[in-house]
Amino acid sequence: MPFGLRIFPLNITFAFWYRGKIFRMKKPTSIFFVTFLLIFSDLSFSQEPGINGEWTLKQCIDYALDHNLRVKQAGLNSEISKQNLLQSKAQALPNLNGYLTHNYNFGQTIDPYTNQFATDRVQSNNFALSSSVTLFNGFQTLNNFRQNQLSYLAGKSEEEKMKFDISINIASAYLIILYSEEAVVTAKNQSAITGLQLSRMEKMVNAGALPKSKILELEAQMALEELNVVNAENQKDLSYLTLKQLLDIDAAKELKIAQPEILISAEMSIKSTPGQIYDAALSILPEIKTAEFHLLGSERTLKIAQGGMSPRLSLQGSIATGFSGLRKDIISVTPTGYKASGYFTATGVEVVEPTYNVQSKVRPFNNQINDNFNKSIGLNLSIPIFNSLQVKTNISKAKIARQKAEYDLAITKNQVQKNVQQAYADALAALKKYNATKKSLEALTESFKYADKRFSVGDINSVEYSDAKNKLAKVQSDLLQAKYDFIFKQKILDVYQGKALVL
Repeated sequence: MPFGLRIFPLNITFAFWYRGKIFRMKKPTSIFFVTFLLIFSDLSFSQEPGINGEWTLKQCIDYALDHNLRVKQAGLNSEISKQNLLQSKAQALPNLNGYLTHNYNFGQTIDPYTNQFATDRVQSNNFALSSSVTLFNGFQTLNNFRQNQLSYLAGKSEEEKMKFDISINIASAYLIILYSEEAVVTAKNQSAITGLQLSRMEKMVNAGALPKSKILELEAQMALEELNVVNAENQKDLSYLTLKQLLDIDAAKELKIAQPEILISAEMSIKSTPGQIYDAALSILPEIKTAEFHLLGSERTLKIAQGGMSPRLSLQGSIATGFSGLRKDIISVTPTGYKASGYFTATGVEVVEPTYNVQSKVRPFNNQINDNFNKSIGLNLSIPIFNSLQVKTNISKAKIARQKAEYDLAITKNQVQKNVQQAYADALAALKKYNATKKSLEALTESFKYADKRFSVGDINSVEYSDAKNKLAKVQSDLLQAKYDFIFKQKILDVYQGKALVL
């Protein structure tokens, strides 16, 4: 609860607290101001996590995965692979194509429907449907489908790898912010301690118990620690900027992360062995799955290339018809007399031939469509004999690609094994460092308390006091670093084992 209200009836003082600080007002009218703040608090801090609310690690990761442009781009690549898969699946189906032409011919040509020479303008039309289906091609169609299926799965795994990397980057930036927040608090606490000591020192100097030079030395220490506070706050701002950039959020927008309570118990240990973590990683890491899919896909590519040596058998069929303006029907034939033929008999008599007046018209369109209708069906067998070594080189390249995919998978597994071993060693070292630093902090805290008391009574000078205080500040900073270093490396081990990336 960020706001609260408390009334002190004896002196008519109204007090309210906001984020750990108490504010008091003696005027009764101030209660209206307090009421306004309480209402505003409900409006501003009860909203859903978002740009102006507090973000958990899970919400940061979910937001990044929903809005990151690279993730969206990877999703589009997967969609392209999906369409390729659909296309290769449909290649097993027969094709069907229609043809339609409408032509005018000028000059001498042979009409395809009358086999007559045409010298005038002739209109013609052609209509056809054709279909073919591959009956056998060395199983290339099937293997191509399987290969595209594996390519699609590999693309999905690559998309998951990108999401995995983004999630790790978000978690790292999130933990750096948590560290920066605690570093600011630590720096402010150190500055506050020096401020209290400076206040006591001023009283002693004013009383004449100590020379004024003691104040100057402590003021120099105070200035240095105030600078440390500024540096810590700047580092926190830069950490927030890094997270905003990973989330693709405008740097000017307000962003506040939730601060979960993270404790490392004295009994904390890494329970899984590197071998157990590696075995779990092999079954879940997307880069392993991607390499495996690429290897299986390369085997299908080899089978496709080998299928080029096989005969190809296909079934083809078509139906067609057409129309020609040169084809005509005779309406009537009327004799008009005789004419000389240019030939003579053996006795020298000239041979004549009858002449006719023939009337005709173009055969109707519908009649020609029916007359010219034709169907065909047939099998086509193609046997490869020599094709400029294309099939042989394709097989050789496919074998090389398969071997390369085998090496890629082995390299990926080796790299994952090295990463697991390194992550395990880093996490174990970070835990040991944290435990050792924690013991050192306990000892230096007691040492500083003793030095603080001695400095208050003048037993030690400001140099010795500052040295004890700086040692304490350093070990506090080291403990914070060791704490978040171990948490991050422990989360890496959790991810390798398929555990959710949450705090």
